[in-house]
Amino acid sequence: MLVPYKQEYEKIAMGLLSFMPDEKKVKHLQQTIEQYKELENAHLYLWKEESYIGVIGVETCEEGIFLKDLSVNPSYRNEGIATKMIDSLEEKLNVTLQGSKYTKEFLDKCRND
Repeated sequence: MLVPYKQEYEKIAMGLLSFMPDEKKVKHLQQTIEQYKELENAHLYLWKEESYIGVIGVETCEEGIFLKDLSVNPSYRNEGIATKMIDSLEEKLNVTLQGSKYTKEFLDKCRND
């Protein structure tokens, strides 16, 4: 289930984002979270099953809504969670997400599996 980001989820979101290769440094994680809090066109959602196990972030611009960040707890990988997150967010927003230069390949792979 998708849960919109709130300030009270900051540590959970940072922990989940830290599983991404480029998000290992605390300062960078804090900057990423700040962008989602400050920018009106950027939105972060957490994925909850028994607990919070994933995070997905999007950014809206004139060209559409782009998948910006996506991370799943390693204990839950290879179970289709990322695809569920993408499908659920597309349904919630009534859009087809577009990939950024960093996420396009992954997004295409999810759609073709």
